[in-house]
Amino acid sequence: MSSIGSAPSVWRQPAQVWAVAFACVVAFMGIGLVDPILPAIADSLKATPVQTELLFTSYLLVTGVAMLFTSWISSRIGPKATLLLGLALIIVFALFCALSGSVDAIIGFRAGWGLGNALFISTALATIVGAASGGSSSAIILYEAALGLGIAIGPLLGGILGEMSWRGPFFGVVVLMAIGFLAVLTLLRGPFGKREPVAFSAPFRALRRPALGVLAVTALFYNIGFFVLLAFSPFPLKFSAIGIGLTFFGWGIALAVTSVWVAPVLLRRLPITRIIVIVLPLLAIVLFVAGILVAIPAALVVCIIVGGLLLGVMNTVLTEAVMEATDLPRSVASSAYSAVRFIGGAVAPPLAALLSHLWGDTVPYVFAGVSVLIAALVVLLGRKALAHIGTGSHDAAEDAEAILIGDAA
Repeated sequence: MSSIGSAPSVWRQPAQVWAVAFACVVAFMGIGLVDPILPAIADSLKATPVQTELLFTSYLLVTGVAMLFTSWISSRIGPKATLLLGLALIIVFALFCALSGSVDAIIGFRAGWGLGNALFISTALATIVGAASGGSSSAIILYEAALGLGIAIGPLLGGILGEMSWRGPFFGVVVLMAIGFLAVLTLLRGPFGKREPVAFSAPFRALRRPALGVLAVTALFYNIGFFVLLAFSPFPLKFSAIGIGLTFFGWGIALAVTSVWVAPVLLRRLPITRIIVIVLPLLAIVLFVAGILVAIPAALVVCIIVGGLLLGVMNTVLTEAVMEATDLPRSVASSAYSAVRFIGGAVAPPLAALLSHLWGDTVPYVFAGVSVLIAALVVLLGRKALAHIGTGSHDAAEDAEAILIGDAA
């Protein structure tokens, strides 16, 4: 995290580090890239909002399931091959999305995109930490910069390119990821550290641990709130693509700032579980207010950006809790947790659109707020299983992993 320290050589990195960092920026951009073009896709392809929201569902569901197996894959074929495979899949399926003529086709191709994203983000951290000069603190600062830049620019780029055509953001990803692929292919060289093979069943066994199970269920309900705010809000806003892009550019900046700078400060001052049970009810209030004021675009924009501030804290704090929950390898624990968490993200967007169709735009936000309160209740009921959290210690690379996996979701 930023507080770990800043090495003077942070911007003087080998070319291979910049190659992976650039690819990271583009990968993180994919989180919010399609947000501004959801209404345009629905209009151009004669799709319902429920169908359009399945673009998030297929992407998130496949990403989550794939997370269960990425450690097993990368521990066998090595980091460079895993990175290149992930990037290649993103390029191919983003191109297919751009050339599609139906929303059903895009939904399917977004699933392939999710597989590539899971392979890439699960491997990129270790690659940068291993190759960066100036120690792990320099790698973390570089990672934070890539993360914040990608999360913020994704919706903005989607909005700018989406003003020309809904296909524009997909073509943009193809071009940028192709550059990243060539950079990693030509510039990334070993030696890479020795990798211990990870058992195929390791993430499944991890979920049997009580603390990890409690946190995974908490994250499932929390992610419903996250993705209702992110994926459903473009529809009631009724802005142009660039208007939606600018709104979620602000959301991304807010999320990145609190994730990288505010959450570490809170973690030094308060127990993890206390932060969770304070921030989750605050997020629920923001969602309820968004539902009440949904017909007022300016008010909804404010709720989205304030929600981004709280989401940034929660992403990092929840995943930090996962890092301390068990004595399992970090990659195994985070893979198991992320797989369950993504289920909430996959279910939320189409369900929010359906609730809106049946009962109006207020109901999805109320549903999201209640889900977030359930997440807080799960933490309270499971506090005995989480009692040991906050007493562990992590090295710099593990703290960076908490930021990466927390926000890449």
